[in-house]
Amino acid sequence: MKTDSSSPQQAASHAEIIDATRIWLERAVIGLNLCPFAKAVHVKQQIRYVVSEAADTDGLLAELDRELALLQTTDPAGTDTTLLILPTLLQDFLDYNDFLDLADLQIDAAGLRGELQIASFHPDYQFAGTNPDAIENFTNRSPYPILHLLREASIDRAVAAFPEAEDIFERNIDTLRTLGHAGWHALMQAPPGEN
Repeated sequence: MKTDSSSPQQAASHAEIIDATRIWLERAVIGLNLCPFAKAVHVKQQIRYVVSEAADTDGLLAELDRELALLQTTDPAGTDTTLLILPTLLQDFLDYNDFLDLADLQIDAAGLRGELQIASFHPDYQFAGTNPDAIENFTNRSPYPILHLLREASIDRAVAAFPEAEDIFERNIDTLRTLGHAGWHALMQAPPGEN
């Protein structure tokens, strides 16, 4: 697991945030196979976990800019993808959703369109046209707001290796409908080691 450096006082807090994110990744994203591409980068420890320390959206944009530049210049064999975790900012989903437009503009400003992209995850994620508690929203529900920075070349390779990639979303909805709300909560609340 790759983490950013932090002071000893912040390390425990950052460690807890990263642990909660890793547990969600292992249990939901990988465990339920919501993203068939996630397991390989997880097993190879190619995911960079970064806990945002930004006090406001300007600070977050500066962090995002640094992480985009770092990902662009880092060998994918070492770090293929980054999870920028937001433990304090953008807790309201509508504010987070609005920020995604700024994050997208940041990719353009950095000249990285076609090279990097951002996937979105939030504790209150809601697809347009759905009720807040609709089970399909849980495909993108994470313990904290997350900006997932992805290499487009890695996505292209993964899609080429998974011919039915366009069916993932529908399959995920079926998986979550079978699991149900009670099953989701039981999965996320299980003690560590019980996946």
